[in-house]
Amino acid sequence: MAARRKLARTAAAVGAIALLAGCVSFGPRAPDKLLTLTASNAAPAGSSRTGAEGNAIAITDFEATAGIDVLRVPVRINGSELAYLKDAVWVERPQRLFRRVVAETVRARTDRIVIDGDDPGVAATVRVTGVVREFGYDAPTSSVVVRFDATRMEPGGAAVTSRRFEAVVPGVAAESGPVGQALNQAANQVAGEIAAWLL
Repeated sequence: MAARRKLARTAAAVGAIALLAGCVSFGPRAPDKLLTLTASNAAPAGSSRTGAEGNAIAITDFEATAGIDVLRVPVRINGSELAYLKDAVWVERPQRLFRRVVAETVRARTDRIVIDGDDPGVAATVRVTGVVREFGYDAPTSSVVVRFDATRMEPGGAAVTSRRFEAVVPGVAAESGPVGQALNQAANQVAGEIAAWLL
Protein backbone atom coordinates (compact mmCIF):
# COMPACT_ATOMS: atom_id res chain seq x y z
CA MET A 1 0.00 0.00 0.00
CA ALA A 2 2.82 2.39 0.92
CA ALA A 3 4.63 1.51 -2.29
CA ARG A 4 1.44 2.22 -4.27
CA ARG A 5 1.03 5.64 -2.62
CA LYS A 6 4.70 6.47 -3.30
CA LEU A 7 4.31 5.49 -6.95
CA ALA A 8 1.18 7.66 -7.24
CA ARG A 9 3.00 10.66 -5.71
CA THR A 10 5.93 10.18 -8.11
CA ALA A 11 3.59 9.95 -11.11
CA ALA A 12 1.79 13.10 -9.98
CA ALA A 13 5.10 14.96 -9.59
CA VAL A 14 6.29 13.89 -13.04
CA GLY A 15 2.95 14.97 -14.53
CA ALA A 16 3.18 18.39 -12.84
CA ILE A 17 6.71 18.92 -14.17
CA ALA A 18 5.58 17.98 -17.68
CA LEU A 19 2.69 20.46 -17.48
CA LEU A 20 5.01 23.16 -16.14
CA ALA A 21 7.51 22.60 -18.96
CA GLY A 22 4.75 23.24 -21.48
CA CYS A 23 3.74 26.54 -19.84
CA VAL A 24 7.03 28.10 -18.79
CA SER A 25 9.82 29.34 -21.06
CA PHE A 26 13.30 29.91 -19.67
CA GLY A 27 14.30 32.25 -22.50
CA PRO A 28 14.51 32.06 -26.29
CA ARG A 29 16.39 29.27 -27.94
CA ALA A 30 20.02 30.30 -28.38
CA PRO A 31 21.05 30.69 -32.04
CA ASP A 32 23.44 28.09 -33.44
CA LYS A 33 25.91 30.80 -34.50
CA LEU A 34 26.52 34.45 -33.64
CA LEU A 35 28.01 37.02 -36.02
CA THR A 36 30.95 39.22 -35.10
CA LEU A 37 33.48 41.48 -36.84
CA THR A 38 37.23 40.95 -36.94
CA ALA A 39 39.86 43.50 -37.98
CA SER A 40 41.90 42.29 -40.95
CA ASN A 41 44.69 44.68 -39.87
CA ALA A 42 45.73 44.31 -36.24
CA ALA A 43 48.67 45.54 -34.20
CA PRO A 44 50.92 42.62 -33.19
CA ALA A 45 50.99 41.41 -29.60
CA GLY A 46 53.53 43.27 -27.48
CA SER A 47 53.53 46.37 -29.69
CA SER A 48 53.52 49.67 -27.82
CA ARG A 49 53.66 53.36 -28.63
CA THR A 50 54.67 56.37 -26.63
CA GLY A 51 54.05 59.93 -27.70
CA ALA A 52 52.89 63.38 -26.82
CA GLU A 53 49.28 64.20 -26.08
CA GLY A 54 48.89 65.60 -29.58
CA ASN A 55 49.59 62.15 -31.04
CA ALA A 56 46.72 60.46 -29.19
CA ILE A 57 43.40 59.89 -30.89
CA ALA A 58 40.23 58.74 -29.15
CA ILE A 59 37.70 56.68 -31.09
CA THR A 60 34.55 57.26 -29.05
CA ASP A 61 31.22 55.43 -29.12
CA PHE A 62 29.48 55.29 -32.49
CA GLU A 63 25.76 55.94 -32.84
CA ALA A 64 23.48 53.97 -35.17
CA THR A 65 20.08 54.47 -36.73
CA ALA A 66 17.19 52.64 -35.05
CA GLY A 67 17.03 49.82 -37.59
CA ILE A 68 20.71 49.00 -37.02
CA ASP A 69 20.84 49.51 -33.25
CA VAL A 70 19.69 45.92 -32.63
CA LEU A 71 21.25 42.44 -32.59
CA ARG A 72 19.68 41.51 -35.95
CA VAL A 73 20.91 42.15 -39.50
CA PRO A 74 18.57 44.52 -41.36
CA VAL A 75 17.39 43.72 -44.87
CA ARG A 76 16.25 46.68 -46.97
CA ILE A 77 13.32 45.50 -49.08
CA ASN A 78 12.70 48.87 -50.75
CA GLY A 79 12.77 52.56 -49.89
CA SER A 80 10.14 52.21 -47.16
CA GLU A 81 10.30 48.60 -45.92
CA LEU A 82 12.82 46.89 -43.65
CA ALA A 83 12.99 43.28 -42.47
CA TYR A 84 15.61 41.22 -40.63
CA LEU A 85 17.68 38.36 -42.00
CA LYS A 86 16.70 34.93 -40.73
CA ASP A 87 19.16 33.27 -38.30
CA ALA A 88 21.56 36.25 -38.40
CA VAL A 89 22.26 37.50 -34.86
CA TRP A 90 25.14 39.71 -33.71
CA VAL A 91 27.13 38.86 -30.59
CA GLU A 92 26.64 42.53 -29.60
CA ARG A 93 25.33 45.68 -31.27
CA PRO A 94 27.08 46.16 -34.63
CA GLN A 95 28.13 49.79 -34.04
CA ARG A 96 30.23 48.64 -31.06
CA LEU A 97 31.84 45.84 -33.07
CA PHE A 98 32.50 48.27 -35.92
CA ARG A 99 34.10 50.84 -33.60
CA ARG A 100 36.58 48.20 -32.40
CA VAL A 101 37.47 47.28 -35.99
CA VAL A 102 38.07 50.96 -36.78
CA ALA A 103 40.20 51.47 -33.66
CA GLU A 104 42.29 48.36 -34.36
CA THR A 105 42.79 49.33 -38.00
CA VAL A 106 43.87 52.89 -37.11
CA ARG A 107 46.22 51.46 -34.48
CA ALA A 108 47.79 49.08 -37.01
CA ARG A 109 48.07 51.48 -39.96
CA THR A 110 49.15 54.73 -38.28
CA ASP A 111 51.70 55.84 -35.71
CA ARG A 112 48.93 57.30 -33.53
CA ILE A 113 48.22 56.28 -29.96
CA VAL A 114 44.63 55.01 -30.15
CA ILE A 115 42.20 55.11 -27.26
CA ASP A 116 39.26 52.81 -27.95
CA GLY A 117 36.21 54.03 -26.03
CA ASP A 118 34.90 57.15 -24.40
CA ASP A 119 37.14 57.81 -21.40
CA PRO A 120 37.09 61.50 -20.41
CA GLY A 121 40.18 60.95 -18.26
CA VAL A 122 42.34 60.21 -21.29
CA ALA A 123 44.10 63.25 -22.72
CA ALA A 124 43.52 62.62 -26.42
CA THR A 125 43.46 65.81 -28.44
CA VAL A 126 41.72 64.40 -31.51
CA ARG A 127 38.38 62.65 -31.13
CA VAL A 128 36.58 60.61 -33.77
CA THR A 129 32.95 59.60 -33.56
CA GLY A 130 30.16 59.03 -36.05
CA VAL A 131 26.85 57.48 -37.03
CA VAL A 132 26.38 54.11 -38.72
CA ARG A 133 23.73 54.79 -41.39
CA GLU A 134 23.69 51.43 -43.19
CA PHE A 135 24.99 48.09 -41.96
CA GLY A 136 23.05 45.30 -43.58
CA TYR A 137 21.71 43.64 -46.69
CA ASP A 138 20.08 45.35 -49.68
CA ALA A 139 17.63 42.85 -51.19
CA PRO A 140 16.98 44.56 -54.58
CA THR A 141 20.71 44.51 -55.44
CA SER A 142 21.76 41.39 -53.45
CA SER A 143 24.46 43.53 -51.86
CA VAL A 144 25.83 44.23 -48.43
CA VAL A 145 26.15 47.95 -47.62
CA VAL A 146 28.13 49.68 -44.88
CA ARG A 147 27.71 53.47 -44.71
CA PHE A 148 29.28 55.57 -41.95
CA ASP A 149 29.27 59.32 -41.31
CA ALA A 150 32.48 60.11 -39.42
CA THR A 151 33.20 63.27 -37.44
CA ARG A 152 36.72 64.32 -36.47
CA MET A 153 37.14 66.95 -33.74
CA GLU A 154 40.47 68.74 -33.47
CA PRO A 155 42.01 70.06 -30.22
CA GLY A 156 39.96 72.68 -28.40
CA GLY A 157 37.23 72.56 -31.03
CA ALA A 158 39.51 74.41 -33.45
CA ALA A 159 38.03 72.47 -36.35
CA VAL A 160 35.37 69.84 -36.94
CA THR A 161 35.53 67.74 -40.10
CA SER A 162 32.99 65.22 -41.30
CA ARG A 163 33.12 62.67 -44.09
CA ARG A 164 30.88 59.89 -45.37
CA PHE A 165 32.42 56.47 -46.00
CA GLU A 166 30.73 53.64 -47.84
CA ALA A 167 31.54 50.11 -48.96
CA VAL A 168 29.34 47.82 -51.06
CA VAL A 169 29.89 44.10 -51.59
CA PRO A 170 27.69 42.85 -54.47
CA GLY A 171 26.46 39.37 -55.35
CA VAL A 172 25.85 38.12 -51.80
CA ALA A 173 23.35 35.34 -51.06
CA ALA A 174 20.67 36.30 -48.52
CA GLU A 175 21.96 33.87 -45.90
CA SER A 176 23.54 34.45 -42.51
CA GLY A 177 27.02 33.09 -43.35
CA PRO A 178 27.66 34.92 -46.65
CA VAL A 179 26.11 38.16 -45.36
CA GLY A 180 28.21 38.05 -42.17
CA GLN A 181 31.42 37.55 -44.17
CA ALA A 182 30.52 40.33 -46.59
CA LEU A 183 29.72 42.73 -43.74
CA ASN A 184 33.11 41.96 -42.20
CA GLN A 185 34.78 42.68 -45.55
CA ALA A 186 32.89 45.95 -46.01
CA ALA A 187 33.52 47.05 -42.42
CA ASN A 188 37.26 46.51 -42.86
CA GLN A 189 37.27 48.43 -46.15
CA VAL A 190 35.61 51.43 -44.47
CA ALA A 191 37.95 51.14 -41.47
CA GLY A 192 40.97 51.26 -43.81
CA GLU A 193 39.62 54.39 -45.50
CA ILE A 194 39.04 56.01 -42.11
CA ALA A 195 42.62 55.21 -41.07
CA ALA A 196 43.93 56.84 -44.27
CA TRP A 197 41.75 59.89 -43.56
CA LEU A 198 43.28 60.23 -40.08
CA LEU A 199 46.92 60.05 -41.20
